[in-house]
Amino acid sequence: MAAELSTSINIKEPRWDQSTFVGRAKHFFTVTDPRNILLTNEQLAHAHKIITDYRQGIVSPGLTEDELWRAKYVFDSAFHPDTGEKMILIGRMSAQVPMNMTITGCMMTFYKTTPAVLFWQWINQSFNAIVNYTNRSGDAPITVSQLGTAYVSATTGAVATALGLNALTKHVSPLIGRFVPFAAVAAANCINIPLMRQRELQHGIPITDENDNRLGESTKAAQQAISQVVVSRILMASPGMGMKTFVSSAHLDSSCEVLLCLVFATPLCCALFPQKSSMSVSRLEPELQEKIRASHPGVERVYFNKGL
Repeated sequence: MAAELSTSINIKEPRWDQSTFVGRAKHFFTVTDPRNILLTNEQLAHAHKIITDYRQGIVSPGLTEDELWRAKYVFDSAFHPDTGEKMILIGRMSAQVPMNMTITGCMMTFYKTTPAVLFWQWINQSFNAIVNYTNRSGDAPITVSQLGTAYVSATTGAVATALGLNALTKHVSPLIGRFVPFAAVAAANCINIPLMRQRELQHGIPITDENDNRLGESTKAAQQAISQVVVSRILMASPGMGMKTFVSSAHLDSSCEVLLCLVFATPLCCALFPQKSSMSVSRLEPELQEKIRASHPGVERVYFNKGL
């Protein structure tokens, strides 16, 4: 008879070493696996029960370590790490590849007229807004009014940027014109992500010590988190859109190439920065530094979920 699985496995952290790029890449290849969006509610509920029970010291009969880690990644793919709520399906990172492949293909195909640019940029930025909200950092609630204001400002600003760039390239060569969608996506990410996560910039995100003891909320941490996500998202879009640009100009069908780029670019770009990001206490807001040094004098670094 097999021995019961130990309850000492640390499933609060990923299975692989997150201090290395390779470890983070393995983690995100699992998190962004497109097959996760095909999981049924029953499968998600089963994984949720396994993880919830395990955290309380209850081990499902016959559960193996590999099954536990599989349940953790199913759980992580569908439930927000801070709030615990089930995430919107198309906002999950596992939906990034199929959704971005579809939207990128349409943006690169229908880019010659203003109505087409307007429509597909709106679709793209609406999708990005959902992803940015779904993968935000922190557990503070956001009202419908705040969410609506963030969505309108983010999509309007991003679409206006795309149209402005499109207007500037009317008199350049067709090849350069094909870079407009990528330039628009890059600029729009710089607008969309901060606006959809503006509550974090205004009120801060939770910071903890290395043992996950909450120390407060920091806007400085939010700034670092959002900056890292912006860089990751821009680089995430570049391989697929760049390849589509060049092969489209050669009149080749590049659907498979774009898909391949997205499959690898999504997890690798997510892995550029640790999910559990950190910063020195000395870089926090002065009042927060004083609070931490008074109540936790030995703490030199704080940790936070950067979002995705």
